[in-house]
Amino acid sequence: MFIAHFGVGFGAKKIAPEVSLGTLFLAAQFIDLLWPTLLLLDLEQVRIQPGATVVTPLLFENYPISHSLLAVIGWAALIATIHLWFKRVPREALILGALVVSHWLLDVLVHRPDLPLVPGGELMVGLNGWSSLPLTLLLEGTLFAAGVWLYTRATVALDAKGRWGCYALLAFLALIYAGNVFGAPPPNTQAIAWVGQAQWLLVLWGYWVDKHRHAVAH
Repeated sequence: MFIAHFGVGFGAKKIAPEVSLGTLFLAAQFIDLLWPTLLLLDLEQVRIQPGATVVTPLLFENYPISHSLLAVIGWAALIATIHLWFKRVPREALILGALVVSHWLLDVLVHRPDLPLVPGGELMVGLNGWSSLPLTLLLEGTLFAAGVWLYTRATVALDAKGRWGCYALLAFLALIYAGNVFGAPPPNTQAIAWVGQAQWLLVLWGYWVDKHRHAVAH
């Protein structure tokens, strides 16, 4: 998954209006922000095999640090604790922790049975939604559209940057997703890792856009 996770980040603004969109993106996409660094360090491994699934050519061979359920819960607790330490708002911290875990739960819907429950464990889960392109597009598109709808109802642009910057972010996310789904397979795992690092720019973009939008009181 890709844009569905960002859709969850967008939608969370409705229940956490004081939290920046950048922070919501960071939490919702955290384990995929962590994963490229672990690839570069060779602590986790992925293999490119065109046709591995209908949607992605990637075979996730080993990623217990970033994508095992137990580790994800640990990362969620860390993100929540850091936010609580600096902001002292328990409700926001719990929402951010839940966003981290939401990433794994959504991944279960589309991944092959390759998501471990615990590091080193043999039991793997995954409902293999990636075996169907229409199902994947429907699932991701619906979650993304719903999240964006909630975000645009929860915020209002303060200026042109808040309006057009948001539109540009949405278009860019859609363009990246289309490239991922319909483009050529990546040339090697190093390319996957370095392109994955560029997701941090989307987090920064989220912070910038949110500075130019105002949460609507309900």
